[in-house]
Amino acid sequence: MPNHATQDGLARVVERGLRDTLRAMFEARSYRHCKRCGAPVEYRVPAGDNRERATCTACGTVFYENPLNVVGTVPAWNDQVLLCRRNIEPRYGLWTLPAGFLELGETTAAGAVRETIEEAGARIELLGLFTVLNVVRVGQVHLFYRAQLLDTVFAPGPESIEARLFGETEVPWDELAFRTVRETLKHYFEDRRRDQFRLHCADIA
Repeated sequence: MPNHATQDGLARVVERGLRDTLRAMFEARSYRHCKRCGAPVEYRVPAGDNRERATCTACGTVFYENPLNVVGTVPAWNDQVLLCRRNIEPRYGLWTLPAGFLELGETTAAGAVRETIEEAGARIELLGLFTVLNVVRVGQVHLFYRAQLLDTVFAPGPESIEARLFGETEVPWDELAFRTVRETLKHYFEDRRRDQFRLHCADIA
């Protein structure tokens, strides 16, 4: 059985070491110039609002910045789950569940299936929504669905070095790319032992 306490400690060390990178990614989404007229934007509280918004200094257009949705799956085959080894930054070379940003024009379920195909080349039957994890500090919400693999033929896309099945004791817990992936996997294996899956919602620091 994996030592989750030790693994959580390692995860926190990794998270602290990458905090500046994540903060830069978050700040990079901030507005600098108006998308309508090109004038400089400044952050101020518009009339009738309660927080600072990106506001054009020329035409007065107010731009709203909202959290990004990350969608993915926990693809299972018997007592194993499918993980992908990342071929891109951030966290190159580390392991993750197949997931990525939701695209305009698709549901969270459709996005989760698409990401599983793109990153793992896996055929799945989508099951229920499993985890909803708020990552407030980087402005993201991560949603993972349980999924049943239809076979064990995988064709990883360019964002993955490889895709492999792991049992609970085989999961590279100290080489997982994201804390949301770690939390989702912990819940998955715990629920599987109980033979009762439920929806898990949490805030990730």
